[in-house]
Amino acid sequence: MKNLALYCRVSTSEQTTENQIIRLIDYAEKNNCTYDIFEEVESTRKTRPVKQELLRKLRAKEYDAVVVYKLDRWARSSTELIIDTKEILDKGIGFISLSDNLDFTTASGKLHFQILSAFAEFERELIRERTIEGLRRSKLQGKIPGRPKGSKDSKQRRKSGYIIREAKKRQKVDVDQGIHKTVESYMD
Repeated sequence: MKNLALYCRVSTSEQTTENQIIRLIDYAEKNNCTYDIFEEVESTRKTRPVKQELLRKLRAKEYDAVVVYKLDRWARSSTELIIDTKEILDKGIGFISLSDNLDFTTASGKLHFQILSAFAEFERELIRERTIEGLRRSKLQGKIPGRPKGSKDSKQRRKSGYIIREAKKRQKVDVDQGIHKTVESYMD
């Protein structure tokens, strides 16, 4: 019997997750699975504490799969979708989107995921090209790129060590789960 994490999300308190929950529970019960419901209400782009808690539990391999009503309920951008989903799949945890009829544990689901990844990479490259072109145009017009100087610029910001700090954070998560690897293995 599989243990599923059912994740549903709405953006405002005026909306309801009821329709999502009905479909998610129906799927779990039809497939004879145990489940826990993770319900996110009033989420913003940067704060989704329920999803962060679910990701923590997935990293600890507490669930066999994540089931969502629709891909856009899981992620707000294709880049976020690819990064989060790839992390989950790399840990051997399934990812299923009911409305999109996608199961990334199957051969066709893996193909769909690769196609989504290609489109996300394409989207990132287009954004990069537009940014470079915009900066070039601004320089030709005599503008100085970047944000204007402000009160936070009175002292030099610390830039060194960012990569190692992030690698150590990722290492600590794995150490808490009993996985021990060198810091260097997290720096790719």
